[in-house]
Amino acid sequence: MSLNKGLQGGSTITQQLVKSALLSPERTIDRKIREIILAIWTERLYTKNQILEMYLNQVPYGGSAYGVEEASKLYFGKSASDLNIAEAALIAGLPQAPSLYSPFVNLDAAVSRRNDVLEKMYEQKFITKEQKDEAINSQVVLAPLQTGIKAPHFVFM
Repeated sequence: MSLNKGLQGGSTITQQLVKSALLSPERTIDRKIREIILAIWTERLYTKNQILEMYLNQVPYGGSAYGVEEASKLYFGKSASDLNIAEAALIAGLPQAPSLYSPFVNLDAAVSRRNDVLEKMYEQKFITKEQKDEAINSQVVLAPLQTGIKAPHFVFM
């Protein structure tokens, strides 16, 4: 049995940032040790808010969208600063599984995940019950899906 079989997730946001930005995706003990050391240094150099901002601006959100701003433009056709609570919650739920929760692929799953995020936002007192209920009951209005690929069937084949 390989030692790699027993390695699992459990990384902090800082470790995930270091892993995705600085290290290869290999799953070895050596890489995990490098990840931890780099994460410690990252936390010495940057505040938690700076680390979270860096993470959110480089994580994949589905399709060609990497970062909150690109995801906002892709899914809603507007800047992240212009999103309402429901739209922001939908985008916040995407990094866990961007393909699964893409509203272009599976709107029901995206809405379910959005509602889970809204519930957590309410539980942690980031929004009121009224804001949560209004967001849960709101319709998802997506921007038209645009692709720069002239012959997508050919390209993806």
